[in-house]
Amino acid sequence: MSLHAIRPWREIARRKSRQIRVGKVLVGGDAPISVQTMTNTDTSDVKATIEQVQRAAVAGADIVRISTPDESSTRALREIVAESPVPIVADIHFHYKRAIEAAEAGAACLRINPGNIGDARRVAEVIRAAKDHGCSIRIGVNAGSLERHLLEKYGEPCPDAMVESGLDHIRILQDNDFHEFKISVKASDVFMAAAAYQQLADATDAPIHLGITEAGGLVSGTVKSAIGLGNLLWMGIGDTIRVSLSADPVEEVKVGFEILKSLGLRHRGVTIISCPSCARQGFDVIKTVSTLEDRLAHITTSLSLSVIGCVVNGPGEALMTDVGFTGGGAGSGMVYLAGKQSHKMGNDKMIDHIVEQVEKRAAAIEAAEREAAEAEARAD
Repeated sequence: MSLHAIRPWREIARRKSRQIRVGKVLVGGDAPISVQTMTNTDTSDVKATIEQVQRAAVAGADIVRISTPDESSTRALREIVAESPVPIVADIHFHYKRAIEAAEAGAACLRINPGNIGDARRVAEVIRAAKDHGCSIRIGVNAGSLERHLLEKYGEPCPDAMVESGLDHIRILQDNDFHEFKISVKASDVFMAAAAYQQLADATDAPIHLGITEAGGLVSGTVKSAIGLGNLLWMGIGDTIRVSLSADPVEEVKVGFEILKSLGLRHRGVTIISCPSCARQGFDVIKTVSTLEDRLAHITTSLSLSVIGCVVNGPGEALMTDVGFTGGGAGSGMVYLAGKQSHKMGNDKMIDHIVEQVEKRAAAIEAAEREAAEAEARAD
């Protein structure tokens, strides 16, 4: 097991939701919180879209959403679904027939917006297609596209209006004997989104998809999403998340995992603990960490690595990580393995050496986990 384990004081009590299936991915209940992203290619460009889906999957995406605004998109969807390593959600706006076509093309889930999909009759047709083809549905309420009657009732987008929209749509699905759905109530305003999600969590047991919509660029959107999603996740709310950034979808996946990892809700890849660097650093911390992030991106096993520039906090941090390197003097630093001081290493060779040690540690953890699983299987 990794030394970077969950302690009792860091455990989050998740809201109890019922469980649905999005293709092969379970959402809700005791299933891991899934990380989603969305492609930004022209969906009818099958090659480019498949490539982007595959890159997102390699980065760890559990589910990928694809916009299907026209018939050429839904025609392309069949081939994309066949090549995708993860379940595909078809994003539907305005044209309910696109949802039917997407279901026929093999989408695992249909994302429909109550504010622009049409009347209950059209929604019923979408539900029938979802039933016929084994799709789940995400009810995607957005503060920027609420139904007109709710805007007239409340005067402006607000949490009460968003939750009412979502609950109205839940009733439509349930009246049609459809229960394989999740729901989101997104807003670009962190306070509005958080308040709406809290109300929603009290009003339904449906799985909840979290997102701060249109959060912004890589830096600003990451901060905004971390605050909004982080607080909701800390409260136990959320079964699947998407970080909405004006950036490469792979970055959305990375940020999503970092949010979950920081709260102990998912464990994937190397968690790097590093200092901001200062005049005491024994090596270039910033450049080293940037290089290690790239060199260790292929590792999916959960473990921790500390990279600290000097001996003020370095030894203490290294005692709590799987692999550690602490800057010293005279062009070398100390390597720590499994929380114990091991040996010195020259700064000129430390990156290759750290990568080697992390890979060895990951292999050892994987072997131990396999052995434990085999022992459990034999016991059964």
